[in-house]
Amino acid sequence: MTEKTSVFADALAMGESPRWHDGRLWVCDWVAGEVLAFDKSGEREVMLRMTGLPFSIDWLPGGDAVLTSAAGVVRVGSDGEPTPYGGTGQGWNEIVVDANGNTFVNEVGFDLMSGAEPAAGTIAVVRPDGTTREVAGDVWFPNGMAVTGSTLIVAESYANRLTAFDIADDGSLSGRRVWADLGDGAPDGICVDADGAVWYADVPHRRCVRVAEGGEILDTVDVDRGCFACMLGGADGRTLFIIATDWRGTQGIEQAERTGQVLTYRAAAPHAGRP
Repeated sequence: MTEKTSVFADALAMGESPRWHDGRLWVCDWVAGEVLAFDKSGEREVMLRMTGLPFSIDWLPGGDAVLTSAAGVVRVGSDGEPTPYGGTGQGWNEIVVDANGNTFVNEVGFDLMSGAEPAAGTIAVVRPDGTTREVAGDVWFPNGMAVTGSTLIVAESYANRLTAFDIADDGSLSGRRVWADLGDGAPDGICVDADGAVWYADVPHRRCVRVAEGGEILDTVDVDRGCFACMLGGADGRTLFIIATDWRGTQGIEQAERTGQVLTYRAAAPHAGRP
């Protein structure tokens, strides 16, 4: 923690995929296998239990939750039970849903946990009827994704950049371009603000960075552990929630010590877009 941040919650095993939804902060605790919701005081409630990792969450326009999982994309309705939705038979990493109900998911393209050699990953779209197809390839460790207007922005952790695509109504992607070259930045989870800037979390550099399109750095928040994801929310949308954990590599991912925290920082501009 730095003088800029405050601890909102701690004792997470490994937090990821923060979302501001229905007046609460939601966080996926991967190692604990829990989807958590936090009230404004930081008190938590376990909303759903998941097995395997990774898993990330967003919501369809009708209100049902959709999550990535080790076995595909699942949908959770009012009964609270996950059911298969699309992209079955493989694991997916991050997720974001656009205004048309297109659910974008990605996969890294290699077995990170076993130490396999890096390879390019893919992005797929799950349509509202559950049909799934690949819409982009050659993405290097695709991580956080955000939608602003009709643009999908993807963090490529191993390419040190944010990449943008134009979204068609049916979820097809075109117009691929570098939205921001981040130099040595290794972007993980991302979110968009009302000024059109992107906040990205950076694990190896232990920071969250706000960048404009083109790569100009607008703000940096340094912390004392790896930053995995970030989300703007709160009453006025200007609270940046930072998900941070003491990262010891894939071999230590299930360490007994719970070093995960949710930190808060007062941001210059409020939340916009999705998630």
